[in-house]
Amino acid sequence: MTAITTGLGVGHPRRTTLMSWRQILLITSLLVLAVLGGCAKKPPTGLTDLKARSYGELERYLLSHAADIDTFKVRGPFTVDTLENQALQLPAGERITGDLYLAEHGNKAPLIILVHGYGNSKADHGYQAMHLATWGLHALALDLPKQGPWAQNGLLLAQVTELLQKNPALLDRNIDGGKILLVGHSFGGSSVAIAMGRGAPVLGGVLLDPAIADGDMRGALTRIKKPVILIGADEYVSEAVGRGYFYYYMRNGIIEISIRDAEHEDATFSMDIAGITGEQLSFISTLTAAVISLAATGKPDYAWTGFSKAVREGTIVNPKKK
Repeated sequence: MTAITTGLGVGHPRRTTLMSWRQILLITSLLVLAVLGGCAKKPPTGLTDLKARSYGELERYLLSHAADIDTFKVRGPFTVDTLENQALQLPAGERITGDLYLAEHGNKAPLIILVHGYGNSKADHGYQAMHLATWGLHALALDLPKQGPWAQNGLLLAQVTELLQKNPALLDRNIDGGKILLVGHSFGGSSVAIAMGRGAPVLGGVLLDPAIADGDMRGALTRIKKPVILIGADEYVSEAVGRGYFYYYMRNGIIEISIRDAEHEDATFSMDIAGITGEQLSFISTLTAAVISLAATGKPDYAWTGFSKAVREGTIVNPKKK
């Protein structure tokens, strides 16, 4: 409006007014596009009807009900504070960065650390991390070397968990250092297994269609003491290299399920995704059920029981447990 008023005071009021309206229309259009662009970066998975004042309140409610994966296909009741490119300095000198997603409930809550696979980055798990935070869990999507070596990435990951267990306030005072979980996709699943095999101080791990990489994977898998939930793609659609070894070599405490018709990359979910597949929603909902189960109880049973409906309906296939 200032431009219009100024224009009326000069010799060409009609032209100045017209140009000002064009500018206003242009600015308005750009604002609309910006809003739409911002919306496009948050896939329309919908919002839950559940309400909760604290993480503990939500956790108690969820554990008193079956972990139906349809519950977790939509975002949870909490808003999320996103802090990009947070740096962690490891004792040996390495500097690790990641995007931190904090559930805005003001309570201490578990931390879920997500690790990418070959050629990917923290951005490829951004929506998953944000989604978990809406369900009350703090999440950290890490950037590690994109081409491995994956055994070394596992060692770095173990150091990250040790650092945050001792001093979670390096990231945020509301992170519970005694409740850390690891999530790894593809070769990142190997890194998670190596970290856990080395005794990383975590409650458990979730492997998203993991693949066998370098390093002594057999030895690492046999040494894992904490529970693991493996959520795989449909092996008739795409088969990750060596995926079967994870279940075979872990002695006990592992659940394996597959998402019908899912491909390997359906286990990733970035903020910039153009569209959403049913398989991606199944991955993100089973992941949410899995981490809530492990974080709240230290066991996979809550998730395993909740998967039963999806097994009957055929969304989940080939469930195994030992």
